[in-house]
Amino acid sequence: MKQMIKWFGLGVCGLLVLLVLVAFGLSWRASSRLNGIYDITPEALSIPPSVDAIAEGRRLAAIYCADCHGDDLGGADFFNDPTLAVVDAPNLTRGQGGIGAQMTDADWVRAIRHGVGHEGHPLFIMPSRNFYSFSDDDLGQIIAYLKQASPVDRAANDRSTTLLGRLLLAAGVFGDLIDAEIIDHAAARPTAPPPGVTVEYGKYLADTFGCRTCHGPQLAGGKDPDPNAPPGPNLTPGGKLGAWDEQAFLTSIRTRQSEWMPFDRLKHMTDEELRAVWLYLQSLPALPQSG
Repeated sequence: MKQMIKWFGLGVCGLLVLLVLVAFGLSWRASSRLNGIYDITPEALSIPPSVDAIAEGRRLAAIYCADCHGDDLGGADFFNDPTLAVVDAPNLTRGQGGIGAQMTDADWVRAIRHGVGHEGHPLFIMPSRNFYSFSDDDLGQIIAYLKQASPVDRAANDRSTTLLGRLLLAAGVFGDLIDAEIIDHAAARPTAPPPGVTVEYGKYLADTFGCRTCHGPQLAGGKDPDPNAPPGPNLTPGGKLGAWDEQAFLTSIRTRQSEWMPFDRLKHMTDEELRAVWLYLQSLPALPQSG
């Protein structure tokens, strides 16, 4: 009996050592991914200097950037869970605590399209997989505005992750949060469709806005990586939208409020853009709710 107890104790100790080693390995892997270096030479992009281009860039930034970085682009508390991580969306302006003054045109392209910061580290929870498809016109106008945005003096907290957070990141529990890892940086630039009330342009808007993040790869339902987020509903004709018409869709976007669905950002889209999105959603196969 004593021998059995001894071997049992050794087995438990061995298992604990194994678990510690696995945890250490996963934590090291997550840290390596977060602090990796990417040598990305972004494609040249012409930044339009006109007043009209800057004004359009402001509108586009309100759609694509402000939800994380704040209406003034001065940064915001993006994710704050002491058990997992503290991640602030940085201040994009030229004010104190902002990164705007040190960003070149190439740095902006690298960050937005490729998910890589000006020091070469991957950006965390930056949806560059969506922004990679930005047309040159749209991205150029956004950068034109970012370079002119009013300075905001606001410092962001340094990113920090707990051991548990790193373990869950390494295990893929939250999905892909480092877009620089999954973008084919050497791929040919995707061709963006011309603006218009078309299915193709609606798909472009849905893709760049990141609808699939919450609503799934087929838009038939999914789950935001945030563990507190509710399931994303089915946007195909097989879901509730199948009983709507175009006007009901536009009215919903213009009038609804939600903690999780960024209606306040979609409201900056024009009626023509929203009609294009509606056409695209209606063109999808009617799928059952997924996720």
